Amino acid sequence: MSDDDITPSQISAVNLQRAQRYIDSGQDNLLPILKYPRRVISVNFPIEMDDGSVEVFRGYRVLHNRTLGPGKGGIRFHPEVDLDEVSALAMLMTWKCALLEIPFGGAKGGVVCDPKSLSQGELRRITRRFISELGDDLGPYTDIPSPDLYTDEQTMAWVYDTYDVMHQGNNNRAVVTGKPLLLGGSPGRREATARGCVSVTEYFIHRGLIPALSELRGSRVAIQGFGNVGEVAAQLFSECGAIIVALSDSQGGIADGEGIDLAEASAFKKTTGTLVGLAHTETITNSDLLEIDCDVLIPAALGRQITADNAGSIKAKVIVEAANGPVTPAADRILAERGIWLLPDILVNAGGVTVSYFEWLQNLDNETWQLDEVNARLHQRMRASAEATIARWQYLQCDLSGNEDAEYPLDLRTAALTLAVDRLAQITAQRGIWP
Repeated sequence: MSDDDITPSQISAVNLQRAQRYIDSGQDNLLPILKYPRRVISVNFPIEMDDGSVEVFRGYRVLHNRTLGPGKGGIRFHPEVDLDEVSALAMLMTWKCALLEIPFGGAKGGVVCDPKSLSQGELRRITRRFISELGDDLGPYTDIPSPDLYTDEQTMAWVYDTYDVMHQGNNNRAVVTGKPLLLGGSPGRREATARGCVSVTEYFIHRGLIPALSELRGSRVAIQGFGNVGEVAAQLFSECGAIIVALSDSQGGIADGEGIDLAEASAFKKTTGTLVGLAHTETITNSDLLEIDCDVLIPAALGRQITADNAGSIKAKVIVEAANGPVTPAADRILAERGIWLLPDILVNAGGVTVSYFEWLQNLDNETWQLDEVNARLHQRMRASAEATIARWQYLQCDLSGNEDAEYPLDLRTAALTLAVDRLAQITAQRGIWP
């Protein structure tokens, strides 16, 4: 199988196998439990379009694991959503929650559609019908959705309202996170993924683990993806003194070695629908952006962007995985051989699920925390998980005991996965296998 053909589920399986080499052999019999999703739902439903025609849409919801608590994971709207991708992302969320010590299991959902070609009314009807089809397989203590690719606060408001209409008489706000503030959303939720990304990046730099990069201030940053995560990350990195030298969206990218004016970029994107064509910038492709000369490269869009084909051309000193699964296992190996550091997705982009957890807690208690409290708690949890990942990596480096992997490196991804899987295996053993 070539790197071009590898699927998200195959990537997850390879990475789990890499971590399994460093797990206590006494827990091997528990690991198969973590390989397969607990529940897979596929639905097809009709929607009346604005022009009176009827189209049938397909949706998925996968619950990977509930060892730690109810399922948690986003709902994405995208033409390329499929069951393989959703299953892989649900597994990834399981690892994130275990790594961050959040009492959720992994889940994920999606509808196969092109949101850019749909009206607001059509998106609303798709959302409501999808949630109604899932029925009681969602719930505040069962499975809790949140925003993902091409879904947002408004989408989550429709999710909440649909579920609330179907379950009247209860406090249903905790059934979904990423809601508008007026419906019980948490301050800081929209920025949480990007803020966690910055927090982790700063921490690794300050720990001196990236010798060629002493501080974030003055560093040259390139970001693939200018959606919720990418745009906010650009602003936060800029506020830390970094220079944003390249940005991109689905239509292409822009570059400016002196630094892109983010206010102008955001305004231009809002007006034209794309970054391409912004004055005083060079037009580049998304592929060009990945290979641009920079210190920090942040894939914040789709998965499988850095592969064996282009990993040898990456010029960044560190790759920060704000997207889910943007680097393939074969590329991991090439990057490690070239001395390019990689900060893994299950740590870097876990800020979103962390503040979703905070939102869930606030909803259950009918409370609202202040933004400063949310950000402080997020910062503390992200730094603690980064420190635990480093500690595990250093421990494994000193205790290889002839277990060196000739094919894949013992990198931070493997250390983070080992920590997450080890925690889950221990908890599974403590709970026992029912009945």
